[in-house]
Amino acid sequence: MPETAKSTDNRAYYDAFADRYDRDRDHGYHKLIDDQAAAIVRRYCTDQDVLEVGCGTGLVLKRVAPHARSARGVDLSPGMLARARERGLDVQEGSATALPFADASFDLSYSFKVLAHIPDWDACMREMVRVTRPGGHLIFDIYNRHSLRYLIKRLWGPQSTSQAFHEDAISTRFWSPAEAAAQLPEHTRIVDRFGIRVTTLHPIVARLPVVGALHNRLEWALMDTPLAALAGFYVLVLERL
Repeated sequence: MPETAKSTDNRAYYDAFADRYDRDRDHGYHKLIDDQAAAIVRRYCTDQDVLEVGCGTGLVLKRVAPHARSARGVDLSPGMLARARERGLDVQEGSATALPFADASFDLSYSFKVLAHIPDWDACMREMVRVTRPGGHLIFDIYNRHSLRYLIKRLWGPQSTSQAFHEDAISTRFWSPAEAAAQLPEHTRIVDRFGIRVTTLHPIVARLPVVGALHNRLEWALMDTPLAALAGFYVLVLERL
């Protein structure tokens, strides 16, 4: 059975996390994940009106915006949005389950590291479909239950630098790609899929400079191969029918 998210106060968690969220995300595997996510979005966003759902501090949105006709972000956390505005990004406060935009406002709606933490998956997906124009695309990730990352979390437990920012402080849903595909909303179909963060080293090992560099190159090389089925995150690209 798939593991599902539980109810939690995500706004309070991310507001408390906002001041330190960007720390150490300009190198190593965190940068790798953001680079890979942005690279996937850029395949679909040229000359498009784009929305990032759960944009956080804007780390992915800033990589996407130069390639789009327009790029906007929405997030539940005022603290995170303050950081995104410092980057000069067009963002506003709002919930993924009630997006503050009119129907068919965007050619592309995407979300990374967000939907797995929201209990009402169906509401999020309905809203992303609603604001996306027919013929447009939706891009989002799932936390892969068949991944090495999930196995390591089960063996070693969640990683944490402090009790306040422990991974278990917010709910998390792990699904296999097949389980996610079975939950897709009406008026959509899968047109592409990608695995990112193919292998997962224990964080203590991954911080070793040489090992980390080799690890990053390996993950880029394997992203579009069959081994992506073991990816920590699986990205689905849907067409809005």
